[in-house]
Amino acid sequence: MKQSSADTVSDLHTGPQANADWRGRLDTIVATMCEMSHHVDPEEMVRAYDRRMRELLPVDRSVSLSRRDLNSPQFRITRSNLWKEEINPWKEKDRLPLLDGGLFSQMMYNNESRIIDDLSFSSDDPAAEYMVGHRSLMSLPLFEDGQAVNMVILMRKEPGAFPPSVLPEWVWMSNLFGRATSNLVLSEKLKDAFEEVDHELKVVANIQRSLLPAELPRIPHMDLAAHYQTSRRAGGDYYDFFELPDGKWCILIADVAGHGTPAAVLMAITHSIAHNYSGPPAAPEKMLDFINQQLADRYTNGSVSFVTAFYGIFDPARRELSFSNAGHDPPRLKRCADGSVAALECARGLPLGITDEERYSAAKMVLQPGDQIVFYTDGITEAFAPNDELFGIERLDAALSACREDAAQLIQAVLDEVGRFTDGRSATDDRTLLLAKIS
Repeated sequence: MKQSSADTVSDLHTGPQANADWRGRLDTIVATMCEMSHHVDPEEMVRAYDRRMRELLPVDRSVSLSRRDLNSPQFRITRSNLWKEEINPWKEKDRLPLLDGGLFSQMMYNNESRIIDDLSFSSDDPAAEYMVGHRSLMSLPLFEDGQAVNMVILMRKEPGAFPPSVLPEWVWMSNLFGRATSNLVLSEKLKDAFEEVDHELKVVANIQRSLLPAELPRIPHMDLAAHYQTSRRAGGDYYDFFELPDGKWCILIADVAGHGTPAAVLMAITHSIAHNYSGPPAAPEKMLDFINQQLADRYTNGSVSFVTAFYGIFDPARRELSFSNAGHDPPRLKRCADGSVAALECARGLPLGITDEERYSAAKMVLQPGDQIVFYTDGITEAFAPNDELFGIERLDAALSACREDAAQLIQAVLDEVGRFTDGRSATDDRTLLLAKIS
């Protein structure tokens, strides 16, 4: 019995040959997708994809085009198997041929998905060298914002080599791959940008740390220990010491509102102002007046930035601490002689930089041998436990409850308590501690 043409078509789509064909294509596609998922370099991924796709659709010539950042009728050749040397179009843009007009330009600017069965072109076509010797052409536009920003041109030497039925599938696959490549390029750019920013932040952090005392001073009757930890590369916490005439020492601890680089910049400004006070040794309230006026007049006026600070002057001969407070957390005093705990909460005013009209007051306290004082920023008391509970003042006082022999033991006791409480969670705010043990 003679087989009809309809039966022949049916056999081609359902018979053993068709079954083997689609399974082979599926295996190739799965292998391609698996390979693509491993790539992190867009250029390597494009080369691998091109190699895999030739297994599905053999071609004699392939050319990739781009009109990104160009005006009609200009375009660039970004890739071609005619080239003997491969060019990375993302990193070597200046080496890409820039052409003007012709068939390729027409198809690209018309967003054409097209098959040409009998290719003909003018000898003066700018892209003639890429088409010569070929009779079949298929154009695959790659869209961004609704326009064919890129295009892939596939060619065969014989005429009528591309069945029209394959065009929709190849436009679809090419655009999906194009989006994946674009995402990988974007990811690479973001990675490079992050590394650049991270490098700059490391430099900022190093500069910031260089503004802190290289070593703690040796102050009679006061043993010191310090801990400094930023929540990011750079931060806004600051502490310092200034030696005064007659053996006295200034102690300054400050906390800039906010985190990261902006806080670090204002911290550096505060450091500069404090170190450039040119008058005679000032009382604590006068020094805070000076820093506040400089900040408010020149740096924080009209902004939401401000600095909290505690400034004290310790007189070792009398074991006397005079101090002034600009909105900072009051230091905690543990008196080992009677076991009491108190806050140095007198002489408090507004944070620095809010208004230049603020005037600060001062207070004095005579310290006793055995006294333990912790100067701190709120990153300590506002450290979070995994259940979002705050460390708080009571836990800080509890860490000071045992009367330690020296400041190093004291600071370690506080840090151990904070570490246990937070269960090792990263700091969400800068953490600074100064511990003083009076002898």
